[in-house]
Amino acid sequence: MNIVILDSYTTNPGDLNWDSLKALGNCTIYERTTSREIISRCIDADIIIINKVILSKEILNLLPKLKFITILATGYNVVDIKAAEELNISVSNVPEYSTKSVAQIVFAHILNFCHHIENHSLSVHNGNWSNSQDFCYWNSPLIELSNKKLGIIGFGKIGKEVSKIAMAFGMKILIHSRSKINNLPKDIKEVDIETIFRNSDYITLHCPLNKENKQFINAKRLNTMKPSAFLINTSRGGLINESDLADVLNKNIITGAGLDVLSEEPPVNRSPLIGAKNCYITPHIAWATFEARKRLIDVTVENVKAFIDNKCQNTVN
Repeated sequence: MNIVILDSYTTNPGDLNWDSLKALGNCTIYERTTSREIISRCIDADIIIINKVILSKEILNLLPKLKFITILATGYNVVDIKAAEELNISVSNVPEYSTKSVAQIVFAHILNFCHHIENHSLSVHNGNWSNSQDFCYWNSPLIELSNKKLGIIGFGKIGKEVSKIAMAFGMKILIHSRSKINNLPKDIKEVDIETIFRNSDYITLHCPLNKENKQFINAKRLNTMKPSAFLINTSRGGLINESDLADVLNKNIITGAGLDVLSEEPPVNRSPLIGAKNCYITPHIAWATFEARKRLIDVTVENVKAFIDNKCQNTVN
């Protein structure tokens, strides 16, 4: 069985290993692959493993030996699923491997807004505490989360995990979901999306990107938020109209934004949010804890084993 990994580096930059995968067949690993290199590298592949490399219909048609694709991610929009079905190529993904890690970075951003740890630490290292007349000082407002309202848009696995952490902080939770949620805890209230924007101190996005919700975070909605409110996005950059968000941040219409995703990644054309006031951006790392990446590899290996044993799992087609 010929197995080819086309873009291994982001999942495993060297702190993990592929030994369990190598035991399953003739395994060739590439750290990165351009679109022009796909065919030559995969012409003899029975199994392809990808993260962000795009496998279009045109490419799949040129890989006659290919039988199985497994994606080092939960999202599978990088594969033309309909073409794969027509060519009898099975496709699997890895669901839920990073739920706790993504929820964790949501609160990394929220707590950054509450305490500005880096800013205060730099102030101390620059001598401000040593020169202070008082035993303590702060150079930005400090915020307690208890009784603050957290609006969660999208209440799947990650949204639910975020709500658990929020409840531990004593926050009041408002949720909006495409589907009706039954048996909600008494501390969680399901409301319409307008109520989320009007009433939340923090809003966090946990919904997939589709045609219906592309850029649904726009000037009209952002202008209904509290001036003291913060927006968090660890989901998909395309949910936000980035020019509109940059505008409201620069005009102090809302207090801040914490983003782990942008509409273009990497932002080679420089997103309007880069340099925006009180906008904190991390480079799409919510999923990338050591533990989450290890789970990702482990489940990918299980996907390959299952395919070899004619017992496909986590299939998306």
